[in-house]
Amino acid sequence: MTAPSASPGPVPPRGAEPQESPLTGGMAALANVGWQLLLTMGFATIALGVIALVWPGPTLRVIGLLFGVYLLATGVFQLAAAFGTHVPGRLRVLHFVTGAVSVLLGLVCFKGTLESLFLLALWIGFSWLVRGVLETVAAASDDTMPARGWHVAFGIISALAGIVMITMPFASIATLTLVVGVMAIVFGLTEVVRAIRTRVELGHLAAGTTTERRPLFHARPHAQH
Repeated sequence: MTAPSASPGPVPPRGAEPQESPLTGGMAALANVGWQLLLTMGFATIALGVIALVWPGPTLRVIGLLFGVYLLATGVFQLAAAFGTHVPGRLRVLHFVTGAVSVLLGLVCFKGTLESLFLLALWIGFSWLVRGVLETVAAASDDTMPARGWHVAFGIISALAGIVMITMPFASIATLTLVVGVMAIVFGLTEVVRAIRTRVELGHLAAGTTTERRPLFHARPHAQH
């Protein structure tokens, strides 16, 4: 007599392929959308850089209007914060004054392009000047700061750039526009290259996944005689 062998359990159908898990499919779809978005942003950045270089005048006008919108929105939020219950009483006056000044400067920006560019140059210049002075003082007063010399150098350069922006606002803004246009083109090309490389890597991964197949014939234990 023959002894019945242990049941090997359910055998998968012949020719069945491994099913792709929902997580894997979702990650693949997300990666596909990611490289397409990266490519779109790269081309858009290149287009903005070209526009800034070819048409600097209209670009400056748009920048001035955007700066006016920024000041106006900042002022409205500051005024709203001045009447908030979470703000201490001593800070309400500061929020109200800064908000009112921001709204006033924002309205001045909408008056004309020259006014908006002048205010933008002063805003950038004073920001660079204050940041440069603070960074230089902090690096000079702290002997244990890593890369202390670089911080001092960057602080001095930032302060000098702020002074130039304040003393020659219109020439500095025009130069800054050219620099921004060139940097936008460089960044856009970098994003396009990254998107293409990501697409190529995804193609290699997909090809490696499809070439892995399960054997069509599965070994089954035979009955012992």
